[in-house]
Amino acid sequence: MRRILDIGHNDLRVFFKSKTAYVWLFIVPFAFVYFMGFASRGPGDPANPRPPLLVENLDTNFLGRIFLDELGAQGMAIVDPTNRAAAERGLRIPADFTQRVLNHQQSKVEFFETEGSGAGNAAMIELRVVRALIAINSHLIEVATQHGESGLTDEAAFRAVMHAPNPVNLNAHFAGRKPVPSGFNFSLPGNLVMYLMMNLLIFGGAALAGERRNGVLRRLAVHPVRRGELVMGKIYGLMLLGAVQIAFFLAVGKFVFGVNLGANLPAVTLTLLVFAWVAGSLGVLAGSVLKAEDRVVGVCVLASLAMAALGGCWWPLEIAPDALKVIAHCLPTGWALDALHQLISFGSGFGAVVKPLAVLLVFGGVANLLAARFFRV
Repeated sequence: MRRILDIGHNDLRVFFKSKTAYVWLFIVPFAFVYFMGFASRGPGDPANPRPPLLVENLDTNFLGRIFLDELGAQGMAIVDPTNRAAAERGLRIPADFTQRVLNHQQSKVEFFETEGSGAGNAAMIELRVVRALIAINSHLIEVATQHGESGLTDEAAFRAVMHAPNPVNLNAHFAGRKPVPSGFNFSLPGNLVMYLMMNLLIFGGAALAGERRNGVLRRLAVHPVRRGELVMGKIYGLMLLGAVQIAFFLAVGKFVFGVNLGANLPAVTLTLLVFAWVAGSLGVLAGSVLKAEDRVVGVCVLASLAMAALGGCWWPLEIAPDALKVIAHCLPTGWALDALHQLISFGSGFGAVVKPLAVLLVFGGVANLLAARFFRV
């Protein structure tokens, strides 16, 4: 055991003597996490979207303003006419809205399509407009009941009724599919998995090929070090390298990008360490099978990018075709991201990642056996 630890600690020290290691371990992944986080962020909570609604309020009296407030309370993102291109639908409040309501006359608001808008959020917008109208009518009844007919013209009384705590609360949420991971909740796990795989494949494979070419492995072989200890020492050194990158990006994700790890931090860390073991084992396997360093680097870059793309590091698997989901679950990257999104994006507990961890352990065990089988000095 002592020999395995010595080999791993020495490899970690050698890795950090290279300035290139700092660039690929920290700087490049940080930039990708930052830019992909902004590129993939949604307009709000993906489980409770706020579709944009263009509102043309022609009423200058207080009920028009109150109606706008109620639309916002019902989860509508209101845009003004200067930003109408972003709206999915439009709503026009007539100029005599307040006057007709106070005169006990029917007043109609106009619900219309905006140029270039799609039909995706139309039903949700219409539902929330109807809910806002029902809420306004309910408030009118409450005001009239509490303050009489004269209270209907008192904006302060009306707002007091609006902001009074409701005796009954309804906890409503969207059923069906889980929300698509977005923002830094998507970019941090995706890039961490991609660069763990890439770095441990390249550093592990290239270092092993270089040590074989320079005769380092032959010199180690004359010492009382068994073949299995040498293989495990190399994998342990790569796991230490991965642990440094994991610790850095979990700290950055929590304190810089605001990713909510919460009580799931131990499970997230365990998942990433198991994945680092898988990637380190594949790196030693690559260095055992391929002789030339430049060939190792080329093959490992292509392999890691392919596994990242097919495994869901570049786009959420929730929006991918079924065939791509099957391919993703033939790769360790797909199972690692499954576990991380369960813990980070969906807030699941450790029980939800037992299966992905078991599959990753199988990947790592097979890669370990193959690395030991093909290892040569």
